[in-house]
Amino acid sequence: MLILILGVALWWAAHLYKRLAPAQRAAMGDRSRAMMTGLLVLAVILMVIGYQGAEGAFFWGRNPALVGINNLLVLVAFYLFAAAGMKTKVTRYTRHPMLWGFSLWAVAHLLVNGDVPSFVLFGGLLAWVLVEMIAINRSSAWVRPAGPFPARKEAMAAVGAVIVMIVVGLIHGWIGPWPFGGA
Repeated sequence: MLILILGVALWWAAHLYKRLAPAQRAAMGDRSRAMMTGLLVLAVILMVIGYQGAEGAFFWGRNPALVGINNLLVLVAFYLFAAAGMKTKVTRYTRHPMLWGFSLWAVAHLLVNGDVPSFVLFGGLLAWVLVEMIAINRSSAWVRPAGPFPARKEAMAAVGAVIVMIVVGLIHGWIGPWPFGGA
């Protein structure tokens, strides 16, 4: 469990460094970007290894209804990631579409994984998202995008989300539990 906790803590630290020490990060220039990328890769590796090896109390598990809700939330999360990058209409309504997508992903995984290691991993990442949004909101004012928001971009974000959902689902099933119900 310690490796998992270290991975989540490193994820927090690498992301919040930009918010808590902006002058030091800016002074490092491109080295800072490379260092943060390396730390985030290490954090993901630690989280994966730690999660696979962690044990803890089990409170609930997968059932068909929760798997369906999980998949819907993850699909919306992938759409929000795409929408953030493509500056679709949803960016007019929320400053943080990517972070909201990440939070939906974490909540979705908590719905189907009711064990202590999942609480540490997905709950820890969900808490990070909320802290990150607060930190961003406190650091600067939000300028709401005015558009235009072409329907073509909306369609591309939606289709992209479905494609990513299928690909990630197949990879997920290959390395872990099958995410689309059934066996």
